[in-house]
Amino acid sequence: MKLNIVKIGNSLGIRLPKSLIDQCKFKAIVVVKVEDGNLVLRADDSENPRSGWDEAFKKMAKAGDDKLIAPELSDLPSDTKDWKW
Repeated sequence: MKLNIVKIGNSLGIRLPKSLIDQCKFKAIVVVKVEDGNLVLRADDSENPRSGWDEAFKKMAKAGDDKLIAPELSDLPSDTKDWKW
C-alpha cells in the first residue's frame, strides 16, 4: 500500500486507513521509532508494561540464563525473622 505524505500545519503526516488502525489495535497513542531507516509504528502497550515478560523468561530459562546473580544473598536470616509470610 502506498500513502501520500500530506502537509498538516508546519508538519507532514500520513493518513492511515481505519482498517490498518483496527488491524494493529492502535488506540489514542502509538509508539514510533526508526529502525534501519524504516519508520516503525506499534501499539502502545504501556497499559500492560510487562507484556512479553512471560516469553522472555521462558527463553532465559531455556538458555540457562535465569540463575541468581548473587545466590549467597538468598535465604538470609532476616528474610524469615523480620517478615511474616
